[in-house]
Amino acid sequence: MNITATFIHRPVATTLLTIGVTLVGIVAFRFLPVAALPQVEFPTINVGANLPGASPETMATSVAAPLERQ
Repeated sequence: MNITATFIHRPVATTLLTIGVTLVGIVAFRFLPVAALPQVEFPTINVGANLPGASPETMATSVAAPLERQ
């Protein structure tokens, strides 16, 4: 007798086993140590550049744009 025939001939036992496995799965799921939003630190790079006496437009074209391209 194969395993599938056992489940076909005993539908009540099959139903109870299915309900039991489902309940155990639900209870086990509640105990999983998983955070919805884990704490992640993304790497960042900070670059500073000075050009004394320069206007914001000069800083943008002469300093910031070449730095961003690199």
